[in-house]
Amino acid sequence: MSQNPTQSDEQGAVDPNLPPDPSRRFWVASACTLGGVAGIATAVPLVGSFAPSEKAKAAGAPVEADISGLPEGQMMVVEWRGKPIWIVRRTKAELEDLPKHDAELADPQSKRPGFTPAFAENEWRSRKPEYFICIGICTHLGCSPTAHFQTGAQPGLPNDWPGGWLCPCHGSTFDLAGRVFKNKPAPDNLEVPPYAFSPDGSHVMIGVDEYPSKA
Repeated sequence: MSQNPTQSDEQGAVDPNLPPDPSRRFWVASACTLGGVAGIATAVPLVGSFAPSEKAKAAGAPVEADISGLPEGQMMVVEWRGKPIWIVRRTKAELEDLPKHDAELADPQSKRPGFTPAFAENEWRSRKPEYFICIGICTHLGCSPTAHFQTGAQPGLPNDWPGGWLCPCHGSTFDLAGRVFKNKPAPDNLEVPPYAFSPDGSHVMIGVDEYPSKA
């Protein structure tokens, strides 16, 4: 017989005096994450990448991605430490538009500690302006935002939307540098992981500060 983890009284109503049910919160977060990943698939074209071995993922080993075929204006996703890593190749127009909405952002210069390494404390939040790399998890409750790279009015977005991501769970929005807009539930910008580019720029390795030499 299955068990219902929801805490109820005789009439089936949830007792407000009982502590939160952690299993319910887990499934809410999971639903948000799954919905976000599905949204990404329909919002922008994705470029597939290799999958590291289960042992490597469990150990948190660095993950290398081939970005040589990633077109401008598109995003690819790889997994590192069980988290989705977004790799976006921004267009020239997208880069030029980044500073135009700084006044609407909660932390436009990424000065809040903990989510932006020193190398990404710049206008683009990246080592190279063209490429933006971040952990695709909202800093609010761990949902996965959906990509909305098209600019302008769209359902759930402002008329002057510059392109970026929308968290489907609670409505937090982020620009194409992963910076959160003001007055949103998410307290911080999307997290930028450690990463390094190969000498020829064709690959990026997530989880390292320097690209390893291949003797």
